[in-house]
Amino acid sequence: MIIQSTRVYIASSLIPAQIEIEDGLIKAVYNYGEKPVDEDYGDRRIVPGFYDVHTHGYHGYDATAGGKDGLKAWLKDLPKEGVCGICPTTLTQGHDTLKKAVAEIAEVKKEDPEGATILGIHFEGPYLDVKYKGAQPEEYIVKGTIEEFKEYQEACDNLIKIITMAPEHDDDFKLIRYCAENGVCVSIGHTDTSYETAIMALANGAKGFTHTYNGMTGLGHRENGAVGAAFRSHDTYAECICDGNHSTLAALNIFFREKQGYGVMITDSLMCKGYPVGSVFDFGGQDVEIYPDGSAHITTGRKQLAGSTLKVNEGLKILVEKALVPFEIALDACTINPMRYLGMGEHKGRIKACYDADIVVLNDDYSVEQTYCLGKKQL
Repeated sequence: MIIQSTRVYIASSLIPAQIEIEDGLIKAVYNYGEKPVDEDYGDRRIVPGFYDVHTHGYHGYDATAGGKDGLKAWLKDLPKEGVCGICPTTLTQGHDTLKKAVAEIAEVKKEDPEGATILGIHFEGPYLDVKYKGAQPEEYIVKGTIEEFKEYQEACDNLIKIITMAPEHDDDFKLIRYCAENGVCVSIGHTDTSYETAIMALANGAKGFTHTYNGMTGLGHRENGAVGAAFRSHDTYAECICDGNHSTLAALNIFFREKQGYGVMITDSLMCKGYPVGSVFDFGGQDVEIYPDGSAHITTGRKQLAGSTLKVNEGLKILVEKALVPFEIALDACTINPMRYLGMGEHKGRIKACYDADIVVLNDDYSVEQTYCLGKKQL
């Protein structure tokens, strides 16, 4: 199959080109009009597929509560927002609940369902800090051990690819080093860490930061905190929720300019995504409500911000049109950067020969005209 457009995103440019797709891969890229085409998308932008490495659920499905049918329905629906792959993200819960959740996600991956691909599991908690727990249930937060983490990995055939941890609670950075040695990306998050401890965690194998700005010590001019470490370590990956609610537009602009090449767009979406404003859902034993701005808040106490209902294509639009982040920086944040973070950047995240044919056709309003997941037309 050959598709073409006058605006194909190649080498950080939008150029006229054709893309040949065969057996799930990009076989070749040709000059525009060079060969007969199967699909001509006119002047719509053809860009690499999107990847969301931190997302908890959608339309009633929650990665921790489980349900195979819910996960399959979610994967099938994700291409509507241009997403070709995700890391279903767990929530802090008890040992047995988490073990069952990761095992179920691994089972679904083996079934190779329609739609977006399961890239791995993002294990957010339970090895967090209570002060910066956010919406994570405090009663299940525990000190991490290598032995327990091995149990989780054995339950899901080593599908956990990212783990969010508070490094100040990892004695001598033992678990961080173990994860790094075994190909798991350690992400600093939900943490009361000092700048110095965060830097030492990076030195011992940590690779990123979870929803930067949120759930961590901030950047001050005398105490630099986790945010300061995220900005100072230029070759370290960092997530950011791009809904305009978790961080201001100015903060988003600063983040993505500072973390150019290493900024990772995430939705941190909850199972209430896809439902109307005012809907209330259970999130780890706590009720959360969707607000008019699309954010999700715990209904009791301080009405803590819990997560989002963001779609990735909407996040891209917010970054470019409202936060004024250059298009190529914003696009890389939801394509090649998350793939490099996961160690998959040599075969995913670009429109390039021999790469996976994960491709999105975008309208000028950022709505999705078509998505190809491993070369298969989705819409």
